[in-house]
Amino acid sequence: MKQHLIVLLLIFSLNAFSQNEEKVIVLKDADTNLPIEDATVFVAKTRQTLLSNAEGTVSFVLNGISNIQVTHSSYVMVKIRSNTLKEKQNVVYMKNNITGLDEIIITKQHPQKILKALVENSINKLTIPGRLKVYSREFFKKNGTNSYYNDGLMNFQLFGKEKNIRADILIEQNRSYGLIEEDFSPDVLGYNLNDIIENYYSFKYLEPILDQSAKKKYDFLIKSYSKNDDYYVMSITPVDPTKIMRDDFTIIYDRKRKLIVEASSFVSPNTFSNIKDKTAVGSKNIYKSSFKTIYRLDNSNYYLVGSREEIGFERIDKKNIRTDIEVKNYFIITNFSTHKFTYSNSDVFKEKTLYNKKNSILTNYWDVSGLTATEEEEAIIGTLEFRP
Repeated sequence: MKQHLIVLLLIFSLNAFSQNEEKVIVLKDADTNLPIEDATVFVAKTRQTLLSNAEGTVSFVLNGISNIQVTHSSYVMVKIRSNTLKEKQNVVYMKNNITGLDEIIITKQHPQKILKALVENSINKLTIPGRLKVYSREFFKKNGTNSYYNDGLMNFQLFGKEKNIRADILIEQNRSYGLIEEDFSPDVLGYNLNDIIENYYSFKYLEPILDQSAKKKYDFLIKSYSKNDDYYVMSITPVDPTKIMRDDFTIIYDRKRKLIVEASSFVSPNTFSNIKDKTAVGSKNIYKSSFKTIYRLDNSNYYLVGSREEIGFERIDKKNIRTDIEVKNYFIITNFSTHKFTYSNSDVFKEKTLYNKKNSILTNYWDVSGLTATEEEEAIIGTLEFRP
């Protein structure tokens, strides 16, 4: 019975897909003509959320006409009617929202105390319970060569309370191309799917700058955000980056609602240049590290929209062989709902990553994933797919 149901659902989805029309938007800066990455595109009719890629491209399918809202923390919001998108690629220009200079904000409280209040309020406002339809994508590079790729379409059911968030994961479809050596643990491969939502919904990545000792280790600065009057931006930079590797953090937040809109960090090249390489067996010499998360407030719902993480490091094994590893991950919430879905405990995915799960491809789900692959990424995926 279950197999018949799956077949019927697949036929229905294929028929629905065939009736839909593909729309492609290319977002560009109105002044520089450069592509705009990480813009949030919300399709009202389907309530689908998408993020623009490094080429500024967003693609989706739609049956009928819908309003489309395009937002970015640095640009004026754009509203589009889907029936105006008649070209194969529709270029949409966004106007930079610069209204003046970024002025330093003087506060009575230490900025870290303000940050702690922001994190606490954001955690309390995140909508739980909730259902997230998620598309994940991961690239793995070894010694400069792309050697593995996986992506998947999943459903996350969130439950629990603000500081004790849990999620059940159901895998709809997934694919993996290339090979990973057995000695690479799932932890090396990036996302641990079992705790990723908890990390993002508790803002765990900000813990280094929330600790009391961080006041001595980092400089905190709050400025007005000239690109958007509604936001402030908080910059947190290491006081002394020459001894211990520490990230530079940037927090963009809604100054009236006291909600975090974006959180990002990276380790500057200057910091890496001052850190001595480790030589012990099992050591990891990190040379690239960054992450970015984007959150959305939609009416009364506040939720994660997407994230991007990247790490590059040199690993030293027992034979003193140095292996260069780079991992890049994307995590996109393409649909958010407060409705619960029904499932049994046996359906819940309990592994850390998708890399050791057999391929299950029912539709071209990556075409409506919420994150269009760039031409370079398409080439990488194609090469790995047909590699003998």
